[in-house]
Amino acid sequence: MSDALTQLEADIRADLARIAHPGAAWLEPKTGPDGKPALDVLIVGAGQSGVAIGFGLMRSRVGNILLLDKAEEGMEGPWRTYARMPTLRSPKDYTGPDLDIPSLTYQSWHEARFGEASWQQLGLILREHWAEYLLWLRRTIGLPVRNGCELQEIAPAADGLLAARVKRADAIEVLYARKIVLATGQEGMGGWMIPEQLRDLPAGSVATVADEIDFESLRGKRVAVIGAGASAFDNAATALEAGAAEVHLLCRRAQIQVIQPYRWLTFRGFLRHLSDLDDAWRWRFMRTILEMREGFPQATYDRCARHTNFTLHEGAPLEATRQTAGGVELQTPRGVVTADFVICGTGIDMNFAARGELSNFAGNIATWADCYQPPDNERNARLGRFPYLADDYAFTERVPGKTPWISDIHLFAIASTMSFGPSGSSINAMTTAVPKLVHGLTRGLFRADVARHWATLNAYDVPQAVVTRPARTMEERR
Repeated sequence: MSDALTQLEADIRADLARIAHPGAAWLEPKTGPDGKPALDVLIVGAGQSGVAIGFGLMRSRVGNILLLDKAEEGMEGPWRTYARMPTLRSPKDYTGPDLDIPSLTYQSWHEARFGEASWQQLGLILREHWAEYLLWLRRTIGLPVRNGCELQEIAPAADGLLAARVKRADAIEVLYARKIVLATGQEGMGGWMIPEQLRDLPAGSVATVADEIDFESLRGKRVAVIGAGASAFDNAATALEAGAAEVHLLCRRAQIQVIQPYRWLTFRGFLRHLSDLDDAWRWRFMRTILEMREGFPQATYDRCARHTNFTLHEGAPLEATRQTAGGVELQTPRGVVTADFVICGTGIDMNFAARGELSNFAGNIATWADCYQPPDNERNARLGRFPYLADDYAFTERVPGKTPWISDIHLFAIASTMSFGPSGSSINAMTTAVPKLVHGLTRGLFRADVARHWATLNAYDVPQAVVTRPARTMEERR
């Protein structure tokens, strides 16, 4: 470790000590059915969101927490797996998991690691460096994390607790917690979409942008990418750079989307207060933004366009497919594209029942379609399938009273978007979204213990001062 990084960590400890007020512990752990103290909060996911949430809770004196992640240490999130862009797309000066502590920002880490001149010359953050920074951050602030742990089921337990069934290697463990946060990123409430026209093709010829793809095996092959968002372009570029003979990118729009609505919404008012609006306004804003879909940066497009064997097909939604001896024929209004391998960059769809950890209550998770009926010209069935969350990011019930315990399960993921805007998946929203979630968690924990707090107030008898009263003589009393 460099001297600069060692000094930075010392500065961080000093910073956190200065803002530690109030330092008093205020939670008493409950005892689980196994006789052990239950967790106050279990966070599922130790990527950038999980780290920020854990840090926010620790700053609020909620230290009886645990983060789980199914990936091995250092492989959390997409940065070293299916993220196939060289750099983050966010500007380098966007802050996030540091929660407004200057010494914990990426800039501070980068300058300590590579020097101030390197920061000044930096255009965008390398994704490998972002992954390294997140791992350093969690170690520096001392977050308790268990890797290689996969959540399999959530169920109610005695005394208002939740039981989380977790698989680690070949062993099953049940963890008890007062609250559970699902910081599960992109696919936490469903899965990556494969268009219906492709579902009957051989498994080896179709993948999603989140799958592990052997791009070297595509050398000399014809590749088709369905979708025209940034991830679709990243995968097209990776195939081209691996030596694919042809890469065709199919865009359903007549003209490709080049506007990035997430740049418009990056201001405090929207990020902090969208969720305070009524349902009509929330739906109107997020439907417009999500129907536009995310645009892509110039460098992402140029990475593909520099290859003469790259073809962009606009106005070419997929209509039908046919497997032939010569490959997969993709029928579009602009003609047929033939490919040896197809990559789907068509996004995420909500499918609660497909998530094993949600199986005990998937049918009673309220969706936006359950809670709000937009005007006919604003309807969108896909967005209506998003979960309708309470103001603390908790699940709400479709049938009240059937599964009341799900109000202690909080979702901070891409599926939170319809209720809160970009929150559980965007660096630019963390400094407003994470404090809102942490406030909701601590509010719930405090309210659940209000009788105990009342009792301790009434029993509180610690004197603030000692008052001495000198004895007076008989003459002084007269």
